[in-house]
Formats: sequence, structure tokens, C-alpha cells
Amino acid sequence: MNYRDRITIEPGKRGGKPCIRGIRMTAYDILDYLASGMTPGEILADFPYLTAEDIQACLAYAADRERHQIAVAA
Repeated sequence: MNYRDRITIEPGKRGGKPCIRGIRMTAYDILDYLASGMTPGEILADFPYLTAEDIQACLAYAADRERHQIAVAA
């Protein structure tokens, strides 16, 4: 899954947060819904303009971001 085809960052939209296909739904919104216990099916039912591929792109984005995170010792 190449999330870069679905996750976009526009400075004037949602404060420059990564959004799904340019709409005002952020990757973080989807990740929060999943973390709170919603299933992908429930998310798709609540937001019919999203696709299963959008949810997968958010997960791929989070995995890639975590892979590149740097830990700084205090």
C-alpha cells in the first residue's frame, strides 16, 4: 500500500495535518477511531465517503511515521 497516493498535506487544510484524499478527514481522526475500538466497517458506515483503502492508507502512514521517529534521551 502506497499511502502517499491517498494521504495529502495541504498547509491551509486542517492546519497542515495529513488528510485523506484532500478531504477534511485526517489520518489521525481515523487512527483515533480505530484506537477507540471502532471497526473499519463501523467507520465506513459512519463516513460513507471513505473507503477501506483510505483506512489502510492511514495505518500505512502511521507505520511509516513510527519507523522514522527518532528517540531523544533526556
